Amino acid sequence: MKYVDEFRDPAKAKALAADITRLVARIPRARRRPLQIMEVCGGHTHAIFRYGIQQMLPEEVEFVHGPGCPVCVLPMGRVDDCVALAERPDVIFTTFGDAMRVPGSRKSLLKAKADGADVRMVYSPLDALALALKNPDREVVFFGLGFETTMPSSAMTLIQARAQGVRNFSLFCNHTTIIPTIKAMLDSPELQLDGFLGPGHVSMVIGTRPYAFIAGHYRRPITIAGFEPLDVLQSTWMVLKQLAEGRCEVENQYGRIVPENGNARALAAIAEVFELREFFEWRGLGSIDHSGVRIRPAYAAYDAEKKFHMPNVRIADPKSCQCGEVLKGVIKPHECKVFGSACTPETPLGSLMVSTEGACAAYYNYGRVEGLARV
Repeated sequence: MKYVDEFRDPAKAKALAADITRLVARIPRARRRPLQIMEVCGGHTHAIFRYGIQQMLPEEVEFVHGPGCPVCVLPMGRVDDCVALAERPDVIFTTFGDAMRVPGSRKSLLKAKADGADVRMVYSPLDALALALKNPDREVVFFGLGFETTMPSSAMTLIQARAQGVRNFSLFCNHTTIIPTIKAMLDSPELQLDGFLGPGHVSMVIGTRPYAFIAGHYRRPITIAGFEPLDVLQSTWMVLKQLAEGRCEVENQYGRIVPENGNARALAAIAEVFELREFFEWRGLGSIDHSGVRIRPAYAAYDAEKKFHMPNVRIADPKSCQCGEVLKGVIKPHECKVFGSACTPETPLGSLMVSTEGACAAYYNYGRVEGLARV
């Protein structure tokens, strides 16, 4: 594991933190207010807390937690649709594990399973397709969710299902797109962002070019970041260096994984199977134009939304839950009225406390006691 250890070197981390402190002193606006850097991806949020990165940085640098957790942004009504599908006696409903505990208006998928529904955790949509082949007398539905990171696997599974002539398999598509979401953050009057740590896993698929509008139109620097502590520190240093030098560019710290033009085969599979929705509803954020995808007509036989009747009802979050404000970066998780009391990982009111990438889960697991005054 030497390769990973190289990205966790304490001496290099201290050196980077010292360089960041020197850079901040060169940025005039840091003397008036904290510099706000949004880490779009929930994986970065957990890395920041797990390794105590916020506590290594000067008070003039503040991380703002973005909406890059696909489970967290799922609206309650879509969870209710999942439960309705799962409760059909002819259906085997399959999903990734972190989606099972997201609360709907009546129950979660985990509660539906406890009540007798056939809900099964899988590690990939191909596992769900294999279940369909083994159970030809049952309808197998896969809960497709996630940003462009997981879209290719869903797309290629549908391509394979059609090639094999499988008819008892379908996808409940809840895949979302990252670019319109970032644009919505930049257009929000509640936020005053100075720069971005770009999502590493999404960028592995789409590349770095789609982020050009952030630097060109909105004049904000962005650095595509890896997930180890030195990745996050170096990426933060790169964003601050741009601010100190008056530059706004798209830079790629995660070059060992992320190519400029993305993954051509993955993008081709996405384009074959999916098309943009006119709009998609996000938990706490409302509808965002072109921020989700649906299955193209050529693959309609594998579209659960066309194959089954679902409630498709919009449901408001509980008034006490402030997931929307946390997702937009307006408040920190510990500022929510129910954080750590009525809302815990064992009894979640909101999806951000459930997911392995949720900001509330990161605060609860890594930051409830130590360092909350700083964050």
